[in-house]
Amino acid sequence: MKKMKKGLKLTDILVTIVIALVFGIVYKIWGPVYSMLTPLGLQIQELSYGMWFIAASVAYLLIRKAGVAFLAEVAAASGEFLVGSEYGLMVLVYGVVQGLFAEAVFMGFRYKKFDMMVVSIAGVAAAIGSLLMDLFRGYLFDYVWWNVTLLISFRIIGAILLSGVLAYILVKALEATGVTSLLRPASKEDYDSLRQ
Repeated sequence: MKKMKKGLKLTDILVTIVIALVFGIVYKIWGPVYSMLTPLGLQIQELSYGMWFIAASVAYLLIRKAGVAFLAEVAAASGEFLVGSEYGLMVLVYGVVQGLFAEAVFMGFRYKKFDMMVVSIAGVAAAIGSLLMDLFRGYLFDYVWWNVTLLISFRIIGAILLSGVLAYILVKALEATGVTSLLRPASKEDYDSLRQ
C-alpha cells in the first residue's frame, strides 16, 4: 500500500473546502428530506441522518491526509449554516463534534486505511458524536426506551450506508474517471482495484 504523504498542502486544503462547500449545500437540501421522513414514525428519518457525516468520509478518501476529515466536516457545517440552515448555529457545533469523532477513527488506523470499512466505522463514530450532542441537549430524554433504541439503531445504520458505503462508491466512481489523479498520484493498489 502506498504511504500517505504527511502534511496538508494549500491545494489539499482548498480541495477539501470545495468538497465541503458542495456537501454544505447538500446538507442544506437534506434538512427537508429528513423532515419529510419524520412523520412516518418509528424514527425512520434517522436512516437519512448519515448524509450529514459524508463530507468527512469523501474528503478523507480523496485527499488521504490527516486532518481533512475534520476540516471537511466543519467546513460543510459552515457552508450549511451560511446558506441558511434551519438548525441555526448548532450545525457548526455538531460539525465540529462529528468531524472530531470521524477524524479520531482515521487517526486510530494511523491514516493508512482507505476502504469501505474504515469510512463506515468513521460514520458510526460521527453518529455517536451526534448522539452525544443530542444527549447533552436533552433530545434523547424526550423518548421512551424503545424509541431511543430505534433512533440510535437507525442513525448508526444510516451512517454506515451513507457516510460509509455511499461515500466509498462515490469516490470509486470518481477514481474511475481519473479525476482523482489530480489530487493524488495513482498507486498500484488503485490500478488493481479498477480491474476488479
